Amino acid sequence: MADERPKTAYEIAMERFRDKGADESRPLTDAQKAAIAEARQVHQARVAEREILHQAALRKAASHEELTQLADSLRRDLERLAADRDRKIAQIKGGAPPAE
Repeated sequence: MADERPKTAYEIAMERFRDKGADESRPLTDAQKAAIAEARQVHQARVAEREILHQAALRKAASHEELTQLADSLRRDLERLAADRDRKIAQIKGGAPPAE
């Protein structure tokens, strides 16, 4: 504890980077790579499906409020799908089987 000065943002970021890098230094197995690729493909398919449904709903929208609600709904759905994809990939990398 000879150095009592506060850490700079750079020092904190570098510590986080080192900590994160230690967790991800393990190489992925072929099965993990295949599972991650499948999770990404499923995500892309769901995003495409959601965007098609969004475009159809936009054509039917009658007011500015509906357009705003549809845009917000699409944004939330895309964020949820991305979070699901990221969670599955993290489970795969961690060695836990992905929950379906």
